Amino acid sequence: MKILVCISKTPDTTAKISFMDNNSAFNGDGVSFIMNPYDEWYALVRAVELTEKFGGTCTVINVGPSSNDIIIRKALAIGAHEAVRVDFDAPDAYTVAANIAAHAKSAQYDMVFTGKETIDYNGSEIGAMIAELLDLPFISYANHLEYNEGTCTISRDIEGGDEICSVKVPFVLSASKGLAEQRIPNMKGIMTAKTKPLVVIPPVETAPRTEVVNYDLPPVKSGVKLVDPENMNELVRLLHEEAKVI
Repeated sequence: MKILVCISKTPDTTAKISFMDNNSAFNGDGVSFIMNPYDEWYALVRAVELTEKFGGTCTVINVGPSSNDIIIRKALAIGAHEAVRVDFDAPDAYTVAANIAAHAKSAQYDMVFTGKETIDYNGSEIGAMIAELLDLPFISYANHLEYNEGTCTISRDIEGGDEICSVKVPFVLSASKGLAEQRIPNMKGIMTAKTKPLVVIPPVETAPRTEVVNYDLPPVKSGVKLVDPENMNELVRLLHEEAKVI
């Protein structure tokens, strides 16, 4: 069993976000970065669990500069066997997907896992693009997966419930909450991660399909007004005169 897990670097959820160059670029100065939680907690951990149970290898791949190596090493500490970094600061989701698909096609993986989305752009695009480029089935928002002799039974989130799918390998999957439980790297994992292979490869030639025009920060939130539960007249007045529908 060969599994490829796509991981991304995202700002920490507590980071203060700002932009530069006339609001056309994200300002990363002073920002703490982490591995995208959907990639780490669900996609990566489930892939490691499958290889622990059935044998095989879990490879992580990241598209980005050398500064991303720190999150790649964390993925290796969690249990991935090897890592690939495409040395490319990709300008959009398509160029990321194209580079991952190019590697996946050459290495012939049984499964390709991504998180359902990144917590910065929330695009949910990469998994579907990879599947299209590889001409493979795509199952999105997976919250449970069981493997049996080349076939996976997968539960995925849908509006109001779950949908149960059956798919033969190879396929592409995006991981949602519930697919696995978060793992904290132990000391042994951290030490062995230093010696596991991290291969850096050049990008494939590809052109972006989208362009960022500008970013806007949301309006600053106003303060909360507390109303005495005995003063319903004041609550009604505030709802009529000051409350805003968003």
